[in-house]
Amino acid sequence: MNNNGKAATTRQLMKAVSTRLPTEYGAFTMHAYVEPSTQVTHLALVCGDVRQASSPPLIRIHSECMTGDLFGSVRCDCGQQLAHAMQAIQHDGAGVLIYLRQEGRGIGLINKLRAYNLQDTGLDTVDANLELGFKADHRDYKAAVAILEDLQVYRIRLLTNNPEKLAGFEGSQVRVVERIPLQVKPNGENVHYMRTKRDRLGHLLDVQSWTT
Repeated sequence: MNNNGKAATTRQLMKAVSTRLPTEYGAFTMHAYVEPSTQVTHLALVCGDVRQASSPPLIRIHSECMTGDLFGSVRCDCGQQLAHAMQAIQHDGAGVLIYLRQEGRGIGLINKLRAYNLQDTGLDTVDANLELGFKADHRDYKAAVAILEDLQVYRIRLLTNNPEKLAGFEGSQVRVVERIPLQVKPNGENVHYMRTKRDRLGHLLDVQSWTT
């Protein structure tokens, strides 16, 4: 609780370890943060000197998607977004990719796979979650705020299409000074999924430019 009696805007995190991480996109410093209450580990990949950058650094908050990030699934656009974000941060010279361990918009891997099966019967990604007894989106971004505060990054350019990520910084010390779109071209497998993100989850997607 804070002095006004309101819940704190960031959860307690403990930085466990930092290490150098060379990637195909360039070099990052990876920091691992543990939530003591859940033992969940979140990651921050830092490029350049984000504290002394001449302009607010580029920040991407990416929620874990094992199927897309690791196995290259094209049911979603997550893997492509992750790659594009890492490239964009390296090109910019200073920024942070925060990797939050909240698989399947917060419902976990097993339930996400169950939702896939429901989507194969005709439900969209929102209705599949609701059918399983969950909200359309269970994620929150308090851990991302806590990580940026630990890194002493208080003015950011946020790489996102999701307005909920912008709202996640309200009441915190971190100010979003600009939203940068992160759009990838859909394919035959995920075009309906991406339209659902636009129409039912409010994502800021330019579907007029899509040809699929």
